[in-house]
Amino acid sequence: MRFSIVLLFSVLSSCAFVPKPTLNLTPAEINPTSAAMLSLKSDKQPRHPIPVSVYAFRDQTGQYKPQANVSSFSTAVTQGATSMLTQTLIESGWFSPLEREGLQNLLTERRIYTSNKGAPELPPMKEARLLLEGGIIGYETNLTTGGIGAEYFGIGASELYREDQVTVYLRAVDVFTGQVLLSVSTTKKVFSQELRAGLFRFVSLNRLVEAEAGYTTNEPVMFSVKQAIELAVMELVEQGVAKGFWRPEA
Repeated sequence: MRFSIVLLFSVLSSCAFVPKPTLNLTPAEINPTSAAMLSLKSDKQPRHPIPVSVYAFRDQTGQYKPQANVSSFSTAVTQGATSMLTQTLIESGWFSPLEREGLQNLLTERRIYTSNKGAPELPPMKEARLLLEGGIIGYETNLTTGGIGAEYFGIGASELYREDQVTVYLRAVDVFTGQVLLSVSTTKKVFSQELRAGLFRFVSLNRLVEAEAGYTTNEPVMFSVKQAIELAVMELVEQGVAKGFWRPEA
């Protein structure tokens, strides 16, 4: 009994000398401009940006993050695709997006402004020429899986990978006629990788040595969605120029 108590206190006291992990605090960063946006900006720009409206560009897959033995209500893809599409339209230089997702908030603020005595009359809101619709319509998991590994005499190493896929649809609708002028679809692979190495060996009859190290790399789904949206906008511009719906400046 005494030996057990002494052993317990020895273990607890030794824990105080174990180095505690520290937080790896990194500063916030501005997302860099992608190669697709740089390529679009390097081409000819339009004579005037086209006013467009985006009411909703959301997740239409209805999928949740897969977790083993746990009920998860976290969605598999981002729910902020409307904001990402609006940002992409501004960066492209071809479109001038109008606020429509928070339209009710905007109208409320305009009513508050005009309700003040002596406030000048506000000009009418600008109308859009095109309506952009669509969304994230597909997210397939475990599209491709595989790996390689080897082990000899208790020493081994392995590599595993997995590919998912996200699909985005984007269409341009003429506000005056309701005609769907253009419709594009893009896909982006989401890559995940795991590397590990381990040692498991009996060095004597009752002596066991065990060690393991490794790391995983998961491509963020949000950035994959962003790249798919950027490519869709780029393709929309190119198809519109090819069909004569809009022209670049001379």
